[in-house]
Amino acid sequence: MMATNSTSPAEATTSSNAAPKLRFADVGINLSDPVFQGIYHEKQVHENDLDDIIQRALGVGCTKMMVTGSDLTSSANAIALARKYPGTCYATVGIHPCSATSLDEHERGRQGAIAELATLAKQAREDGLAVAFGEFGLDYDRLWHADKPTQLACFEVQLELAVDLQLPLFLHSRAAAADFERLLRPYLTKLPKRGLVHSFTGTLEEMRQLVDLGFDIGVNGCSLKTEANLDVVRQIPLDRLQLETDGPWCGITSSHASAKHAGANDMLTSLLPRAVKKGRWIKGCMVKGRNEPCTIPLVAHVVASVKGIGVEEVCEAAWRNSTGMFGLGCVFE
Repeated sequence: MMATNSTSPAEATTSSNAAPKLRFADVGINLSDPVFQGIYHEKQVHENDLDDIIQRALGVGCTKMMVTGSDLTSSANAIALARKYPGTCYATVGIHPCSATSLDEHERGRQGAIAELATLAKQAREDGLAVAFGEFGLDYDRLWHADKPTQLACFEVQLELAVDLQLPLFLHSRAAAADFERLLRPYLTKLPKRGLVHSFTGTLEEMRQLVDLGFDIGVNGCSLKTEANLDVVRQIPLDRLQLETDGPWCGITSSHASAKHAGANDMLTSLLPRAVKKGRWIKGCMVKGRNEPCTIPLVAHVVASVKGIGVEEVCEAAWRNSTGMFGLGCVFE
């Protein structure tokens, strides 16, 4: 039976009056994932609460959200959300490495898939809905989705398309740093807008190499899991830092190294709404295990604590970097 409970805003959310007035751009959020419509494993468990999710994000100062496209379908859905929430949501368009096999499975083959992707991206760019090309890159941690040759071919053909599109890149690199840089480097002279390597979990050396190549680094809960991760985040230059949630995944949990930093700010109890199990969904509440944009202040506070600086400084730097790179309807200051 679908959960349809409701509660008052006062019951769902604790007071956030003590929180500083910060502004956020969540540059990586998978709002087209069915769980944000209350659908889990193809089953409608509770009402579609996407409007509430957007409102919760706005309530904490997250006024810009980049909805991630990871294949043709999710890219089209991301564009639709950007159209539905103008000035708040923007789309990325691309093929994730874990979806690389979809190119050859397309009814018109790889070239047909790329042609469809190009048409989708160009129209969305012209309509002001797509602000980045991606998510694409390499992921050697999940080779069961697509093997190395398939991922490499998918990455390279999209790099060629990226030169034509001239959008900032929204990149994915997981356990594949050497091949990632090897394929990317020859295209850099033709990609002056560079882009973002999002959900970064690599080494300090890999981060510094990407920064030297001109890329920004995206940080979310997955970037803050271990002490080694925190050491890397501590060294990310502020002028190359961007913040994201990567919801519905990559939340900060009590088992992460970041938890001691999150707890120090009492963010979970002072700012975030109450979370309930999906089968006991209540309107106005978060769902346990479903990360969403309103948690981005938690990422910012952890980063600030790790760096030993004020959260306002972190947020303003990330905001400038994100709006400067992707626009997001803002005039760059």
